[in-house]
Amino acid sequence: MASTPVPSTTSTSPIANLTSITRLTGSRLNLTASSNLFLNKIGRSRRSYKRISIKSVIRDPEVKVSVPDDGVKNALDSSTHDSSTIASSIKYHAEFTPSFSPERFELPKAYFATAKSVRDALIINWNATYDYYDKTNMKQAYYLSMEFLQGRALLNAIGNLELTGQYAEALMELGHNLENVARQESDAALGNGGLGRLASCFLDSLATLNYPAWGYGLRYRYGLFQQNITKDGQEEVAESWLEMGNPWEIVRHDVSYPVKFYGKVVLGSDGKKHWIGGENIKAVAYDVPIPGYKTKTTINLRLWSTKIPSKDFDLQAFNAGQHSKASEAHVNAEKICYILYPGDDSLEGKTLRLKQQYTLCSASLQDIIARFERRSGNLVSWEEFPSKVAVQMNDTHPTLCIPELMRILIDVKGLSWKEAWNITQRTVAYTNHTVLPEALEKWSLDLMHKLLPRHVEIIEMIDEELMDNIISEYGTEDLVLLDQKLREMKILDNIEFPERVVQLFKDASTAKSKPKLLIKSLDPSEGVVDGEIISGEIESDKVEQEEEKLDPGEPTFLQSDPNLPKVVRMANLCVVGGHAVNGVAEIHSEIVKEDVFNNFYKLWPQKFQNKTNGVTPRRWIRFCNPDLSKIITKWIGTEDWVLNTDKLAELKKFADNKDLQEEWRAAKTRNKMKVVSLIKEKTGYIVSPDAMFDVQIKRIHEYKRQLLNILGIVYRYKKMKEMTAEERAISYVPRVCIFGGKAFATYVQAKRIVKFITDVGATINHDPEIGDLLKVVFVPDYNVSIAEMLIPASELSQHISTAGMEASGTSNMKFAMNGCVLIGTLDGANVEIREEVGEENFFLFGACAHEITGLRKERAEGKFVPDRRFEEIKQYVRSGVFGTYNYDELMGSLEGNEGFGRADYFLVGKDFPSYIECQEEVDKAYRNQKLWTRMSILNTAGSSKFSSDRTIHEYAKDIWNIEPLVLP
Repeated sequence: MASTPVPSTTSTSPIANLTSITRLTGSRLNLTASSNLFLNKIGRSRRSYKRISIKSVIRDPEVKVSVPDDGVKNALDSSTHDSSTIASSIKYHAEFTPSFSPERFELPKAYFATAKSVRDALIINWNATYDYYDKTNMKQAYYLSMEFLQGRALLNAIGNLELTGQYAEALMELGHNLENVARQESDAALGNGGLGRLASCFLDSLATLNYPAWGYGLRYRYGLFQQNITKDGQEEVAESWLEMGNPWEIVRHDVSYPVKFYGKVVLGSDGKKHWIGGENIKAVAYDVPIPGYKTKTTINLRLWSTKIPSKDFDLQAFNAGQHSKASEAHVNAEKICYILYPGDDSLEGKTLRLKQQYTLCSASLQDIIARFERRSGNLVSWEEFPSKVAVQMNDTHPTLCIPELMRILIDVKGLSWKEAWNITQRTVAYTNHTVLPEALEKWSLDLMHKLLPRHVEIIEMIDEELMDNIISEYGTEDLVLLDQKLREMKILDNIEFPERVVQLFKDASTAKSKPKLLIKSLDPSEGVVDGEIISGEIESDKVEQEEEKLDPGEPTFLQSDPNLPKVVRMANLCVVGGHAVNGVAEIHSEIVKEDVFNNFYKLWPQKFQNKTNGVTPRRWIRFCNPDLSKIITKWIGTEDWVLNTDKLAELKKFADNKDLQEEWRAAKTRNKMKVVSLIKEKTGYIVSPDAMFDVQIKRIHEYKRQLLNILGIVYRYKKMKEMTAEERAISYVPRVCIFGGKAFATYVQAKRIVKFITDVGATINHDPEIGDLLKVVFVPDYNVSIAEMLIPASELSQHISTAGMEASGTSNMKFAMNGCVLIGTLDGANVEIREEVGEENFFLFGACAHEITGLRKERAEGKFVPDRRFEEIKQYVRSGVFGTYNYDELMGSLEGNEGFGRADYFLVGKDFPSYIECQEEVDKAYRNQKLWTRMSILNTAGSSKFSSDRTIHEYAKDIWNIEPLVLP
């Protein structure tokens, strides 16, 4: 959220109360058209002008505008942007593109004017980028994601444009501080966690590395939710990020596509299937520029918003007093883009989520196809589509891309099934982000059939083709095995099999049931030579007919279960419909191959890859941690590490250098001081910067085990209370334990964990015996901007998920880059981080992924014996020491041997002893600040692998087959 505006004093702002355009923009402006003010540099000198054509990002008609001869060149050249020119541009936007009254030039107004000024520079690069892409007609990648967690854009944009110093000076001239102005920006509420943050890092890397690409998402009006922390725990209210508008986006009123729901499918007189009737809405494009670092390349994030035409407003109903009925169609259309991940406990919620996913897929594919056709001119060759287009599905949310592309190619473009299927499989690829069964989406077949009837027909045909492949692979010799494979791999689960497959099983069973001649005895004088009886005849009583009958205990083949729902398994459809499937960390990709999609891996091993995640070093070191960045640049002698993180390894040779260590600690302390202020502002708590900052910031989920962390803190607190003050000081290092993250509104157990953390904090933070030795803080409404403050200040970061359950994680990479030491399990990218930074610089505990199944079995059999200390802590929590809230449900989830919400599925109790013993090692290491600083430096030095630049190079080469395209 934006900080509370702090008005500048009138005396320091030269334009604080100016209303005159002359005084605001100066009397020497020499402008031809208001739209060219920034291009013309708010002219201070006379220039010659010529008429040029500028094309929009998409297919706008050419517009003739007046710009100076050197206008475009200079707009693309940051060296010509001096502070006075920038100040003039800001003043212009304050006057001519205002969102505020003209009387004052306070911080919110300064932010919007500054953002519009930056956007002017971006638009030139933006248009030039896609104009060049159109001319070269290179293959492009299209990244579809339900989330893009961008964070604030201002500092990132001027940093990438290398204009930070100039903008700071310009705002100083106008009476403001750049940092204060930047704080006015609200985080774009377009994501929730790692999925969206990864997508945003990828866009930054794509632009920086000059790859031709687009991002596609939805424009959520109210985001996920704004999180407030009250005495009752988490409270959700709508995000307000769009209330004052978004200065970075440009609505493209000429770029919209129809999206249909419901209706029916009919066979037309032309022999084609037609999807008719139903509910029709319009998806409208909102474009956001994504600039690369030290490059002209500026790519596009296109977000869809949904609406219907004004004519569909029922004016007669409204005038009759039926106001809700009058606006029903508008509300139904607009609510598709109200919030991210609407609650889906109800049928209405499920329907809305499915509408969101289809809107993203349909609008994006229509846009992609329109661009392909436009670039192809009059000679459209659909066979070339995969050589010009690569579609990446970020998790299963965009799965409907597969049947939607098929629908467009077959029903609209007239291709055959074979042609369309070949094109689709060569175009689409899938990134898997989870091994959790509940996160591998399964949609109700009935709901999908009602909402998207044509797509269900297409999915059924894809499923039949898949069954043919399975039957061809496994044959009919072992019907039990074949039945098992079909059930496990089918896209449509628990539905009746096609008649031809049923008949195949019947025929195979019948073949095995034909009568056999069994020779019970032969006369000794008779014999067999070359397979023939050579003497005597076989009496009828010596031959019996025996029919091989199926054992009554054998399974009944191909039967659905009427007690289970009929569902569409979206992950299976992704694997079948795409040419590549990738995991996001080495251990995760192995689990994908050996467990999650093992059957598919055996069938199509060539499809499966690993692409370990990464994060952009621009936002996550260079811009969010300028103090550390300067130190890195000084000691390795170049700033090239921002584009080539391999150079970070050069820090290793200085890890024991006393001067570097002192500078390193000083930078960390300055960052910690900022967080001290943040915590006081957000929570009211006062914490000591001399304590260790121990941080766990991520989505609240049982598998991420914030519960293990807080129970470890409770154990620490209990032991402290049992000691004298002197014993405490000797035994424990002072800590500030910081949590952040949102629990989904309908995830009851996660919300209990938030409540528990805040209750523990309220007790400990007000305990005078403990003082600064231990503090527990839950920072509300965690977002990218808060992360950008917490991560540079962190000294220990917790990545403690149950082994084998975290696909990768990306916050662990950000912490390591910023010199934070990690404590964690061998899960996700932790495995690779530990390998890169050195085992001695990572605090490891807990069970390994290959042990988890056996440990759960042991628990189910009643063989698990909990540690005494773990039982002690649960009893302590139940004693009421942290308030009157009843934590029986939360503690009960860690008890028992079976049952839903019981039996400690995430192995908190199993790993608890190892965890608290590992924390003792952390205390021991932190007391030796020379050792700790060395570990910190080596974490940064070893983090080079985890740049998203490396990841994007791998996607481009191995999956998308695209090449960098540098603007001339």
